[in-house]
Amino acid sequence: MSLLDRHVGFVHALREAGVPVSPAEGLDAARALALIDLGERESLRAAYAATLIKRPAYRPGFDMLFDLWFPPVTTAAPAPRPASGPTGEESLEELRERLAGLLIDAGGMAAFARAMVDRYGRRPAAEGRQNWFSYPVLRALSPETLMARILAEVLAGQERGGLAEKNARRRVEDNIRRFEEAVASDVRRRIAEDAGPERIARSAVRPPLDQVDFLRITRADLGRLRREVHPLARRLATRLTMRHRHGRRGRLDFRRTVRASLSTGGVPLTTHHRPRRPHKPELVILCDTSDSVSSFAHFTLLLTYALREQFSKVRAFGFVDRVDEVTRFFTPGADLVEAMTRLAEESDMIRFGRTNYGQAFEGFATRYGDAIGPKSSLLILGDARNNYQPMALATLKTLAARARHAYWLNPEPRAQWDTGDSEATAYGAAVPMYECRNISQLSIFIEELA
Repeated sequence: MSLLDRHVGFVHALREAGVPVSPAEGLDAARALALIDLGERESLRAAYAATLIKRPAYRPGFDMLFDLWFPPVTTAAPAPRPASGPTGEESLEELRERLAGLLIDAGGMAAFARAMVDRYGRRPAAEGRQNWFSYPVLRALSPETLMARILAEVLAGQERGGLAEKNARRRVEDNIRRFEEAVASDVRRRIAEDAGPERIARSAVRPPLDQVDFLRITRADLGRLRREVHPLARRLATRLTMRHRHGRRGRLDFRRTVRASLSTGGVPLTTHHRPRRPHKPELVILCDTSDSVSSFAHFTLLLTYALREQFSKVRAFGFVDRVDEVTRFFTPGADLVEAMTRLAEESDMIRFGRTNYGQAFEGFATRYGDAIGPKSSLLILGDARNNYQPMALATLKTLAARARHAYWLNPEPRAQWDTGDSEATAYGAAVPMYECRNISQLSIFIEELA
């Protein structure tokens, strides 16, 4: 594969992985290659990163794809084995002893990991199937079981349980992760050589956090999303306040207007208005918590936590086929997992268990209609799938008319709207509906409020 082919494939793979790379940026990267020593692999990595990466969140996927398209070694022409490297004659116990040394001082770990993948990582497989794996390498060497031996060697003569042991344990744990990552990286390299880097890229590289679908987020993603949601909550509060401030002028200041008209013969050519009193807007959140959007409901909980700090009043309501106020679970500082557990056990949102938007809107209007007023912004979050039940459009329009603003965020792709039991277009006619599947689309929605 020529350098041009690798460049084109690498840029295409970045786009496929959700990293935004414009044609101009791809050309900038190609120009940068003429200014560096292509024999220096880390200089090549730095040139691509400087021209193509705009956010730190994109870096892990970038590094993984770079290692696939520009590997440090190839199986056909392996790097020379260092004099102190492993040989085929060493026993498993001798290899574990060597690994224990590397977990104290990580120099040469990458070469050792490549040798171990070559020795233990290949498994018989049918033609066209993957035959390189990390698991047999890690199972054979079991690096985590070396901790006691390493600590005994490092802490010889020192008191156990103190700061020295804590630091040593942390260093060893970090090096174990480095070894596992080095093994996984070499396995991906070998699979890419066998099947092509495009195949392994599609399965090995996760999209950046701002591209992760809300309907597929994991518990680990939720922890990282917290850092992204809080600044978005501030921006959302700011946008809603700006729309309020720009959309309506203050009350007429009669005295200033009359005084100004004296210079024009008593004709009030220019009117003056009293400045509006600044305030935090109020927010009402109405969220579908059914199983079909359970992951999206977790994100909604995160968003509600963040929004409570930006609005003077936040009231949150969840529903399946009944609606219940769940604001009490969103107390500041509450644990996210505990809050979701309490919400599932204590809230009254399910009667028959089938999502019923129409019944939820009717119940909300009857029980909590006073939650929406002229200072309120209504935010509805759900997929608009109503299980072919009555829609209660008139009730929804009445609720939206009471609020200063009303918006609907739908976590489904727009291409799936109005398929099956989806009533997206009908509900979107009552409340403006936006596709909101990830952080990136939520950011676009907030920017469009200006």
